[in-house]
Amino acid sequence: MYLALFIGGLVLLVSIVATRLATGVGLPSLLLFLGVGVMLGESGFGLNFDDAELAQGLGTAALGVILVEGGLTTRFSDIRKVLAPAGVLATVGVAVSTLVTAACVHLLLGFDWQLALLLGAIVSSTDAAAVFSVLRVVPLPRRVGGLLEAESGFNDAPAVILVLLFSAVPFDLQPGEIAVTLVYNLAVGTLIGLACGFLGAMALRRIALPAAGLYPLATFGLGMLAFAAAGSAQASAFVAAYAASVVLANSGLPHRSATRSFAEGSGWLAQIGLFVILGLLVSPGELFAEVVPAVVAGLVLLLLARPVSVVVSLLGFRVPWREQTFLSWAGLRGAVPIVLATYPIVGGVADSGRLLNIVFILVVVFTLVQGPSLQWVARRLDLIPQGTTREIQVDAAPLDVLGADLLTMTVLPGSRLHNVTVLELRLPDPSVITLVVRAGHSFVPQPIDRLQIGDELLIVTTSATRESAERRLRAVSRRGKLAHWFDEYGEPG
Repeated sequence: MYLALFIGGLVLLVSIVATRLATGVGLPSLLLFLGVGVMLGESGFGLNFDDAELAQGLGTAALGVILVEGGLTTRFSDIRKVLAPAGVLATVGVAVSTLVTAACVHLLLGFDWQLALLLGAIVSSTDAAAVFSVLRVVPLPRRVGGLLEAESGFNDAPAVILVLLFSAVPFDLQPGEIAVTLVYNLAVGTLIGLACGFLGAMALRRIALPAAGLYPLATFGLGMLAFAAAGSAQASAFVAAYAASVVLANSGLPHRSATRSFAEGSGWLAQIGLFVILGLLVSPGELFAEVVPAVVAGLVLLLLARPVSVVVSLLGFRVPWREQTFLSWAGLRGAVPIVLATYPIVGGVADSGRLLNIVFILVVVFTLVQGPSLQWVARRLDLIPQGTTREIQVDAAPLDVLGADLLTMTVLPGSRLHNVTVLELRLPDPSVITLVVRAGHSFVPQPIDRLQIGDELLIVTTSATRESAERRLRAVSRRGKLAHWFDEYGEPG
């Protein structure tokens, strides 16, 4: 057990360092996670893992966690106006991309129709993990970024349904059955997700949990509950998880920052575990024979199938050609296609082992091409004007470069901080109160402004002065602005 935990912890830390390196060059971290899995596998350290069914189960669960994280970190204001085009891209776009890719693969590579349709369906959806990890560091207009995020959150479900239907043995294509299955899965999955989201939000507003750390757990658990409930009802678990999480994230629940941080950490852990497992599943010695089919299928997808699906899906919407061009190029693939490639293997489809190798090569090669080029393409299309600043998420990560910490505190009833001015507080230099939230309104305090009961303070300090700043705040809270005269120095406890 200890050896397994040691290896697991080491892989986790290596993957976290790899994430830092990948972010610096604009690559989705999935490539390095996959590399860690391959390195641990039979051609590296010799760990033999070839259980496609186990990989499918773990991969599906990890995708559920990733979609819950994506929903909990999505602002509804960013996707509200693009829900309709995103829905069409996630359904009609997936169908068009599947058919175009399958037809070309059948004609160019000689695949039989079942394998061709499977390959088309497997690579037809954009990957939520890849999109969330790359696009959030590219300063895109909100409409374009929101459209891609919403599409990647919804289009996994149609792709999964198509792959399951095409994995039937014997293969019997029934268009009517496909249509009914798609409608049922998407409609029921959406209803279950919305119900779990709204009911869960209502419950969390009315229940006072004994510890703040329970709120992120409860919120994340509701997203996973929607995922499991929809799956049990033979509906789309992916749509349910994403819909429920978006509702919960935008319902004004308490401890939103903690919930977001917990969701992001869980999402990263799921991504790392998922990609390492998928890297273990692949046999590097079998990849070389599938390089040409993978490159051909990838070029068809990138240059023909994806652009055609975008144009057809957005015919009824006034989306400028520049944005359509970027949407065509930004159709990133990642974990989802590799997980979906295990479905026909588990289903016993003849020669389906080739699909896993083809999809693995396709994901790696075209992520290397598309990922680093997204910002350049966006600038060339004038979607990012020169000098545009990038929107950042405020937490400890951007502050570590400055050696700074971001603190928050509330002036509680009975605190002697009440009626003390900012100047009289005398925080150690360079600590500063940057924002005060009072009765729902925020303002930047001046030295003569007085603190009041109920105020929420946002304090920026350095790591070196954090302890002394906290001591000063405790001291004044206990004995007032003359705390040192009463030998009160803010000792903890």
